[in-house]
This record gives sequence, C-alpha cells and structure tokens, in this order.
Amino acid sequence: MTTETNSVLNTVKEAFAPVTEAFTKLQNMEVPEAAREFVKKQTETAKVRAADIHAGTEKVTAAIETAVAGSVTEAAKISRNIQDALYQDAEAFFAGIEKLASAKSFNEAVQIQSDMVRARGEVFVSRAKASSEYLGKLVADGAKTAQDNFSKVYTKTA
Repeated sequence: MTTETNSVLNTVKEAFAPVTEAFTKLQNMEVPEAAREFVKKQTETAKVRAADIHAGTEKVTAAIETAVAGSVTEAAKISRNIQDALYQDAEAFFAGIEKLASAKSFNEAVQIQSDMVRARGEVFVSRAKASSEYLGKLVADGAKTAQDNFSKVYTKTA
C-alpha cells in the first residue's frame, strides 16, 4: 500500500513538475529597473494627489466653517437688535401711557395719542429701512465671502 501511495504521489509530482518549475523561476525572476521606477513614480504621484485632495477638502471645510461662524455671529447680532427694539418699544409704550395719564383734557389725550402713533410709525419706517439695508448688505457680503472661499478652494485644488 505504501508503494502504491508513493507511486501515485510521484505521478502527481511529475504531472505538476512544469508548474512547480514555472513558479520557482517566477520567484527568482528579476523585475526590470524601468518597471520598478514606473511603480515608484506612480505611487509618488498618487501620494501627491491624495495630499492635494486632502488639502482641498480642508479648504472646503474651512470655507464652510467660516460661512457658518459668520452666520451664527450675524444671527446673534440680529437677535440682540430685535431684543433691543422690543425693549425700546416697551419703554416708549409705557412712556406714552404715562403721558396719556397726565392729560387734563380729552383733546390733549387725542393729541398725545396721535403724537405717539406718528412717532411709532416713524420708528417703524426707520427700522424697516435699516433692516432692508442690513439684509441687503448681509446677503451681498455672504455671497461675496462664499464666492471668494470657493474660488480659493477651486484654484488650489485644480
């Protein structure tokens, strides 16, 4: 039985001898210098491109952070301005009530009321004008900032 097994094993070895010999030669075969240099050069190029892409994504992230930080700052400023306006309106309302309470005649009360309405109307128009100017400036500045940031990113990654 051992001879039979050895005989089968030898037959298999002989059948695969050309494949074994080819693998042996392949393992010992030298890779040409030009092929190695090509691979090295391509690897270096890939590394540089990966670094450029990484730098580009960093710039995009920075541009987004700048835009978001600016938006948060502007939102806080707008919130403060609204709070200030509400406080000023409350002060004006209570001052008007005090004036009305001090009126000695109906005609004087009507005059005080009409002065208050006119003053509040002027304040409203002034705020509306200032708000529209501010909003226009904010939109223009935001668009300019976004354009500048993305043009910087594009020129650096291109």
